Amino acid sequence: MRRLWHLPGAVLVLLAAAIPPAAQAKDKAATDRAPAFQAVLNCRAIADGVQRLACYDAAAGKMGEAETHGELVVIDRDQASAAHREAFGLPMPSLSFITKALTPDEVNRIEGVVDAARADINGRWTFTLEGGQVWRQISGDLYKAPKHGSKVVIRGGSLNSFLMNVDGQPSIKVHRDQ
Repeated sequence: MRRLWHLPGAVLVLLAAAIPPAAQAKDKAATDRAPAFQAVLNCRAIADGVQRLACYDAAAGKMGEAETHGELVVIDRDQASAAHREAFGLPMPSLSFITKALTPDEVNRIEGVVDAARADINGRWTFTLEGGQVWRQISGDLYKAPKHGSKVVIRGGSLNSFLMNVDGQPSIKVHRDQ
């Protein structure tokens, strides 16, 4: 009975050796995938239903363990978009692993709503957006003062700068404080 427990692992080893070189080359193109996830995808290539099911069972079990132990994180597109929106404008390491499912426009721009705005002694504004982001104006002029509920669009500019439009007004240069 004890030997049967090792059978799915043995089947996986044999199946890995049996994958044709063309399939192996195709898998090399997916090297940015987590190994536990890639193992599940590799099972699709198995023609025999019993072997494919054994492969899926073993790979899904390992993937579940990896997720439970924090070795694999699974997020959907909406979660990736929310994480990117929350981090937009902050100096951080690359988020390309999160943003690869987003369009270039989604990566380079966010929309928000002003929760609070206050001007400093020089007339430069600090904006607190719904969700807690804090942006500070560093250049440009606003013709109409922002208020609670004002709509903003923030997009990446040149040289790691950011431009904000408040209620459709011309852009001002801003910096993310929080």
